This record gives sequence, C-alpha cells and structure tokens, in this order.
Amino acid sequence: MKRKTDVPQGTLALMILKTLDVLGPLHGYGIARRIEQISRDVLAVNQGTLYPVLLKLEQEGSIVSEYGASENNRRARFYRLTRDGRKQLQAELRDWEQTAGIIGRFFELKAEDLS
Repeated sequence: MKRKTDVPQGTLALMILKTLDVLGPLHGYGIARRIEQISRDVLAVNQGTLYPVLLKLEQEGSIVSEYGASENNRRARFYRLTRDGRKQLQAELRDWEQTAGIIGRFFELKAEDLS
C-alpha cells in the first residue's frame, strides 16, 4: 500500500490552476480528488490546506466561484479559472520549468565539471 505524502509547499496553487485549466470548473472536493488522481495517489490534499489556497487565488482574481449542484445533488461551490488565472498559470509554469532546469543541473553535476 502506498503512503501518501503532503503536497510540497508552494506547489498547490499551481496544481489547482492547472487542474482547472485542463478540467474546467470543479468544486473543492473534486479539485482535491483530481490532484490526488493525477499524482497517482502519491499526494494527499488536505482540506485545511486546499480551501485557504482557493480563497487566496479567488482574492487575487485568478479564479472565481459560484454555487451549483454537485454530482450528489448537494450545494457546492464551483471554481473556475479567469483570464488573469491563465496568465498567472503561464508565468508559474515558466518559473517552475526554470527551477526544475536548475535543480536538474545539480543532479547531473560531477566533480570534474567544477574543475
């Protein structure tokens, strides 16, 4: 049985934005489950972490929410990406790719490279 790990600090907002970009409007529980599914159930999304990030993204204008009916016909808040959210996602993806490239260079580093 796999042990789930918490989402790394600072990456949840990016995962939320990308999930909404690809899948369209989702309620909070749906966002959490999709992130876990996409990680192949390696990551665990804590509700106490998810909702403050959703609130922050909404306050920044990256997402908007409206109430609707869930699959269980319960009232749920659905979140969707805004135009500003798409711009933020693109900027964060560029930053992440740059960071991943830098870290990758460290993994490839050999002593003779520094001589």
